[in-house]
Amino acid sequence: MVVICNLCAIFGLSIFFLWCQGIASIDYKAALTKSLLFYEGQRSGKLPVNQRVHWRADSGLKDGQNEENSGFDLVGGYYDAGDNLKLGFPMAFTITMLSWSTMEFNKQLMAKKELLNALYTIKWGTDYLMKAHPEADVLYGEVGDSDSDHKCWERPEDMTTPRTVFKIDDQHPGSDLAAETAAAFASASIAFRPINPKYAYKLLVHAKQLFNFACNHPGLYQNSIPAAGKVYPSSGYEDEMVWAAAWLYRATNEMIYLDYVAKSGNVGGTRSMVSWDDKFVGAQVLVAKLVLEGKVEASGKWAEYKSNAEQFICNCIQKGSNNVRRTAGGLLWFLPWDNIQYVTTASFVTTVYSNYLTANHASIQCAGAQMTKPSDLVASVQSQVDYILGSNPRNMSYMVGFGSNFPQQIHHRGASIVSIKKDRNPVTCKGGFDLWYYKNAPNPNVLDGAVVGPDENDGYTDSRSNYQLGEPTLVTNAPLVGVLAHFA
Repeated sequence: MVVICNLCAIFGLSIFFLWCQGIASIDYKAALTKSLLFYEGQRSGKLPVNQRVHWRADSGLKDGQNEENSGFDLVGGYYDAGDNLKLGFPMAFTITMLSWSTMEFNKQLMAKKELLNALYTIKWGTDYLMKAHPEADVLYGEVGDSDSDHKCWERPEDMTTPRTVFKIDDQHPGSDLAAETAAAFASASIAFRPINPKYAYKLLVHAKQLFNFACNHPGLYQNSIPAAGKVYPSSGYEDEMVWAAAWLYRATNEMIYLDYVAKSGNVGGTRSMVSWDDKFVGAQVLVAKLVLEGKVEASGKWAEYKSNAEQFICNCIQKGSNNVRRTAGGLLWFLPWDNIQYVTTASFVTTVYSNYLTANHASIQCAGAQMTKPSDLVASVQSQVDYILGSNPRNMSYMVGFGSNFPQQIHHRGASIVSIKKDRNPVTCKGGFDLWYYKNAPNPNVLDGAVVGPDENDGYTDSRSNYQLGEPTLVTNAPLVGVLAHFA
């Protein structure tokens, strides 16, 4: 880094010199802390005494109750993004990725005194998901109605929109939702086993029940919950099934789950991304770990899983046969809508795989027989993380609250409306637009750790109307937690 920045000075490249300075001064520990703090700003329900985001207050305290079942409790969990919806599909993926981050980077999180915060974050989600799974073949997948919610601009503490609940069951299946939630429970059970084995066992019971539910009642969840399909439609459930089986095997060592992975008719091929809708790469990486460790044969279908994982990673680090596109400023570019979420997931699996390679004294052979070392993977990931945290053409941190130049008007109801602790006057559905949404001023509350991203030209419009790129989501931060722990 010193050599590069000296070259910057010698050649008078002022912009690049600023970029070098930015990298040299990046505080990954502070970013790690904020990446977890974000989830406290997304909490629904009765807030705990150790709540650190003080502008938030209790909300959604009657979730689950309705005329048919006044005593049912769906209080808790997380609001999905800048809205007030609780959506089980992306929330479960978030918990899976948080759990994976925690188990892979346990020592690093402990060293930076963030391990307990990570576990608290996971437990806030799993406590809710267990409530949402009251019976073996019943799983509630949404609280709130997307149509009515998106027509209002209210803070969660005084929302007036319907808190309709939606579920899957044996007559209305959803293998993708059930399997992803099984993966969340299985991975969380591993994370909690060293400190709370009773809780870990409880999670595993839920995981097994949901995997069986997904197997015995196949179907796409949006066919049973069309409201959720409007915002998070699933493209298929084969990836979730393999992903859940891989996690259950890692959690239990029971061969029934490894056999499921082995017998799957679809190993995914080389994917173009990894996300809340496409977990094939995640499953491939989990299997590749088994291959590297000699726990399964390095041939046949097992080798195919491993090869596909490595080809995806090669494409991400620009050494593959079909490299992921990058912006002029160097950010990986997958899709126009909330691209940053795909950057963080790709960065996570690449970082984790570099550790697997290091532990097994291995490397990857990318296109053209390029032998790629674990350090090459890490260097590529670091360029993405540094871009997010400010080393980019705009010298802007895309993590809210990090650095001195970050987005001030993210698309987020709670952050954009004065805290109910400062002004208890209710904000009405339409009044929120007039009073706060259209107000050209910084949000009154800083949602520390929220991550947004630029467009394909490295540009960013700091406006609440920029919901395509300026709305933070649960799924974006979860993989970033692990990556930041690694660099911190």
